[in-house]
Amino acid sequence: IYYGPIFSLEQSSLFFDDLLNKIEWKNEEIIMFGKEIISKRKVAFYADDEVDYTYSNKTKKGLSWTAPLLKIKSVVENYTHVNYNGCLLNLYHDGNEAMGWHSDNEKEILPNSSIASVSIGIERKFSFKNKLSKETIAVQLENGSLLEMKGTIQKNWLHALPKSKKITQPRINLTFRQFLK
Repeated sequence: IYYGPIFSLEQSSLFFDDLLNKIEWKNEEIIMFGKEIISKRKVAFYADDEVDYTYSNKTKKGLSWTAPLLKIKSVVENYTHVNYNGCLLNLYHDGNEAMGWHSDNEKEILPNSSIASVSIGIERKFSFKNKLSKETIAVQLENGSLLEMKGTIQKNWLHALPKSKKITQPRINLTFRQFLK
């Protein structure tokens, strides 16, 4: 479900500056084809107490929520009518930083649960590909927008953030999730 912008340009700008400067960003260490690679994209994971997240053979312990993250989370929960207990944040510096085809189907995530994706910063194309038919669909994620993925979408579809040489500005993506405890 694409809700479009749920935050004004002014709110988005304030959130962007706060997140960029106050989040504990780290370069991501990913295991690909048996080798550890450090990505240019930066990540952070914030969550309720006792919530960990493992993907790419790395476990992230949730940091304590910040006030701006809790504010964004509250607005997102009002739109989706879902309570989230974790948020993975991604900082893409420009269009050279991307995310390949994948599904968010790690064992810690509640099956068929809602994943709410908030985009703050430059608009980016976000693509979906059906696992069986290979059909693709794309949506432009606007500054301050909300995209909710739920139900069997992770079982049936892959998603990606493609590279774009035209994108020269940053984007912060917040993916609120429901983790098993």
